Amino acid sequence: MSTDGWKNFGRYGADRDPGNVHGKIAFGRALEDALERMIVEGGIKSPPSTRRGLIARMRYLMTHKGGTQALADTGITVTPATIRAWSKGTQRPRPANLEAIDTAYWNLRAVNVLKNHAALKAHFDNRGRGTKVEIHPINQDVVDEPRRRDNLRIRSLQVRYVWADAVDALITGDLDVLEGIWDDIIADLDSDWGAYTYVSHIGLGA
Repeated sequence: MSTDGWKNFGRYGADRDPGNVHGKIAFGRALEDALERMIVEGGIKSPPSTRRGLIARMRYLMTHKGGTQALADTGITVTPATIRAWSKGTQRPRPANLEAIDTAYWNLRAVNVLKNHAALKAHFDNRGRGTKVEIHPINQDVVDEPRRRDNLRIRSLQVRYVWADAVDALITGDLDVLEGIWDDIIADLDSDWGAYTYVSHIGLGA
């Protein structure tokens, strides 16, 4: 397939698979997936059903701004004395409240991680080493057979310098900036760049 085929995406059937999307969309999704991993992997490991897990979640909620509201948002309406008892582990919440506490904790942690833009940028920048970007070409099974490119393969690039702008664009939902960043990334593929304007998946090694 010539580069023109990618400029006119869908002319030869590539859009028959909804998983084939512009790189800026896949790149944004990859950033979101990486952020979700940061939220989960850096969070409390002990289950909320354990005393340790309960106390850890309550401590986080009670010592971070917005914790009380996060609990209220999940529907918890108990007295301050009950909150103190949960925080000390001297009283076990009912199952519904235990689930709500866990939800409140993860919601608040997600908000706090997303607010810390500097930490997010540093995570992807990786002390100047950047982050590996794995690029999966579109699913060509749906493309008209004469227009398929059987030589396309998964490509991996160690990407530097774009992450501060990428995080800002993700937070603000600026697809135009993400598109520009994606164009810069695939430019490193030289003459093959046009074949990766649209992709099926992007993975980040972060």
